[in-house]
Amino acid sequence: MIKAVVIDVDDTLCMTEASSFELENEVLAAMGRPPIERAVHLTTWGEPLLAAMPKRSPGLDLEVFSPLFQTTMERHVAEGRLDVIPPENLAALDELVLSGRTVMLLTSRTGPEVRHMLEPDHVLAERISGVWHRDNTRHGKPDPRAFDELLAHTGLSPSQCVYVGDSPGDAIAAGGAGMAFVACLQSGVRGLGDFDERYVTASIAAFPEVVQVVEELSRIPR
Repeated sequence: MIKAVVIDVDDTLCMTEASSFELENEVLAAMGRPPIERAVHLTTWGEPLLAAMPKRSPGLDLEVFSPLFQTTMERHVAEGRLDVIPPENLAALDELVLSGRTVMLLTSRTGPEVRHMLEPDHVLAERISGVWHRDNTRHGKPDPRAFDELLAHTGLSPSQCVYVGDSPGDAIAAGGAGMAFVACLQSGVRGLGDFDERYVTASIAAFPEVVQVVEELSRIPR
């Protein structure tokens, strides 16, 4: 029985790669640096931001980049240019909650990068019961221990959870933790062939399909 649905943020709950590409290049332009090549951004997508940026912009001063990125990101969020969750995805979350399942987020973002999603007036406020990120977990994906704090806090076993994500690292983390994994391919950044099939329980073309998949997985003894 699946009791909890754990969801990645970027290119899973909301489509963010293209928006993040624009955001990061805006920050780099303000610093007088050349733009990131799109191919480089795609190949490093899914890595924690501050681990990926030296690859995207070699020689970047992260101490200058980080605060400028934060203020620019906040402006993009306020302008509706980043982290916009489509109505159909919110409806899917509502269906999961109405089915009696706990819904949580687990992301490679840092606390400041998800702070706006934790506001009491955010659309997620009454839909999710917890957000796990790089600042409240000891390990990051693809390490299976990325789920340790979430599992300890909820008292759930891995077999009672399913993780929904968009990257091969998401799959490795979930599979290594003994958790079912659903690959969300909606962004088009990756195809099913990019994943290690050993760790993929199911795949979906669009996020709302997760409702039916979770129902099907819940009927399979684990």
